[in-house]
Amino acid sequence: MFDVNAVIAYLLDDLGEVQASTQSQMGYRRAAHAILLNESPVTSLVGPAGELPKIPTVGPKSMKVVEEVLATGRSATVEAAVLGSGKAAEIEKRRARRINFLSFAQVLAALDDDSLVGPTLADYRGDFQMHSTWSDGTQTVAEMAAGCLARGYQYAAMTDHGPGLASAHGRAFADLVQQKDEIDRMNTDFGGRFLMLAGVEANILVDGSLDLGHEELRAIDVVVAAAHSDLRLPGDQTPRMIAAVRNPAVHILGHPRGRQRARRSGIAADWDAVFAAAAESGVAIEIDGDPARQDLDFETARGALDAGCVFALDSDAHSTSELVYAHIAIAHARLAGIPGDRVINTWPIERLVAWLGDRR
Repeated sequence: MFDVNAVIAYLLDDLGEVQASTQSQMGYRRAAHAILLNESPVTSLVGPAGELPKIPTVGPKSMKVVEEVLATGRSATVEAAVLGSGKAAEIEKRRARRINFLSFAQVLAALDDDSLVGPTLADYRGDFQMHSTWSDGTQTVAEMAAGCLARGYQYAAMTDHGPGLASAHGRAFADLVQQKDEIDRMNTDFGGRFLMLAGVEANILVDGSLDLGHEELRAIDVVVAAAHSDLRLPGDQTPRMIAAVRNPAVHILGHPRGRQRARRSGIAADWDAVFAAAAESGVAIEIDGDPARQDLDFETARGALDAGCVFALDSDAHSTSELVYAHIAIAHARLAGIPGDRVINTWPIERLVAWLGDRR
């Protein structure tokens, strides 16, 4: 699978990384971001005479890289800049951390490819990870709910951070109870048109425990357990992740590896063993659609599929404009060949609520 937009964007990102000036760095990174989010492959933009139209925020120096890739599949400009920077080893490490990240053009191609099995946009009924102003989101719970309704969702879960993540304004249990009261009042107003579930994104500590107690977690509708700390430890963290999925209060293992594009590879673990434990416990494995996470990716997700896991395909949105990130998660699920019935976001609300209760 050749994702030309991703190839170009990551070369531009490499070029930005070796620039001496902050202004040049930011210029190349803006260009890379624009290429990654372009809805059409750059190859489809080439005119009959081989000309390329102007791409917003992509300047002439970045366009030279685009033209080189289209002509040769590589960029001599980037290669020379990396070689002369003294940062070649660092760039190679960044490249190794970008495996199986999709451009938005590739996402749309996967969504439109009838040869792929798996959930479609029409099958998708709701999103199980999003954030509001209660933690590190930028919009209120009501605004996020309105965004979900505008997308035709039947349900969603508000999963603001628990107390163990102060950097993301994580909330104490008493605050989560107040938020649940707010959500219950909203659901009354919805009159059955839409159900907002009161959730939490609980932090998985290094020993596998969570930042909220068991009885506290049992009072919450949806518990997404995710690691946000100690993500670069060199040793194996299989026991940490198995302990999390065996916690009877957990519904979803969120962005399992904790990877971020170019920045970190995330947790090292025996993922086959983790997936087997999750399948045995009935915990859903998340495919997080945040463009910088895409975690799990389609290749690793196949291991969870083979282990018998069910999946949650989520946006990890921090604003209504980011709810579209669910498309990225759905694309990875389709590329992994995950049947729609194994995706909890496609389930009728009665089946979903019963499954949530069974985990208790």
